[in-house]
Amino acid sequence: MRMMMTAAALSLVLSAAASHATAKPPLRDVAEIDNNMLWVALAIEISEKCDEIDARTFKGLTFLNSLRNRAKALGYSNAEIKAYVDSDTEEARIRSIGEAYVKSKGLNPAQSADLCSLGHAEIAASSQIGVLLKAK
Repeated sequence: MRMMMTAAALSLVLSAAASHATAKPPLRDVAEIDNNMLWVALAIEISEKCDEIDARTFKGLTFLNSLRNRAKALGYSNAEIKAYVDSDTEEARIRSIGEAYVKSKGLNPAQSADLCSLGHAEIAASSQIGVLLKAK
């Protein structure tokens, strides 16, 4: 026996498929946002632990605002962005990735001198971390 879909059932299936197709990944999975949040976190850590380097606060805030605007352009709500930024789980994950990055440079993330070395290298390279920092 062959079953025919009613118009209402077909509409429901198509609506579910459309909403699934437009479902957004978590912000942690959006590389252009998450990677840049890592760079910001590293710049903050360096500026807080290294007396020789300051954060470029205005530049950092402008950069963070551009990331928020990009996330909004990708369809994320203010609440979704705030949940990502305020998440203790995400902070711990970013910290772990940041520590791995520092170690990949042959440096110890627990040593202020090593964070200073990294900061100076990033400034010299004009990397995304480096442009958020300035030598004193």
